[in-house]
Amino acid sequence: MIARWWQALQQRREARTLEQRAIPEALWALTLARFPFLSKRSAEDVQRLREIATLFLARKEFTGTADAPVTDEMAVAIAAQACLPVLQLGLRWYDGFVGIVVHPDAVQVRRSHTDDIGVVHEYDDELSGEAMEGGPVMLSWSDVAEAGESAEWGYNVVIHEFAHVLDMRDGMANGMPPLASRAEREHWAHTLQAHYDAFCQQVDAEEETLLDPYGAEAPDEFFAVASETFFVAPLALLDELPALYDLLAGFYRQDPAATA
Repeated sequence: MIARWWQALQQRREARTLEQRAIPEALWALTLARFPFLSKRSAEDVQRLREIATLFLARKEFTGTADAPVTDEMAVAIAAQACLPVLQLGLRWYDGFVGIVVHPDAVQVRRSHTDDIGVVHEYDDELSGEAMEGGPVMLSWSDVAEAGESAEWGYNVVIHEFAHVLDMRDGMANGMPPLASRAEREHWAHTLQAHYDAFCQQVDAEEETLLDPYGAEAPDEFFAVASETFFVAPLALLDELPALYDLLAGFYRQDPAATA
């Protein structure tokens, strides 16, 4: 009974948010024009995406920098792309964090790594995005803003980082998001590992690859870069790696190639 009451309350709150805080028509039209991989979806998907993005904006907190605050245009651009992976899964998959930090450009960070014999190595790393368990999610606005053009080669920093959020929902960043059954987990592990191993061989051989070579870093990065391509260049992924496309289509419950 309490669960039904809570669900009804949530539905009323969402209805009020959609009525009072809907993304303005002109701003939504601008967002679709800037990122064609969003506008290519069915009219039903585009409307659902607008509603989910509206609820996303109401639940998350955006933080910019002193000289580059987050504008409405920026927030909607990020929300629309972030919500694409959960179009059918639902926003509950993003309940584990609140904060989104936006920098004007990629961020330089100092890293350290301890090798097998205990020697600590320090190095500089450049980040266009980063998702941390429990948040926040960090994004480079310059990369976000260019997503309409970078879709041609399957790159999308927002989808990449939010794929990590989905992956970490069970507490582990291992390239396997939470799945309902043991059979699903076994199928996922077998299929993803086979594609990952073949991909790493291609990268090691310096062959040209559809997916970003960064995916060879680890299975979780492979899942993230594959998710980018699945959403922004689905026809290419379906043509070259149909089994991987089917795996992602089953998880995300979407078939973006159908309207690409």
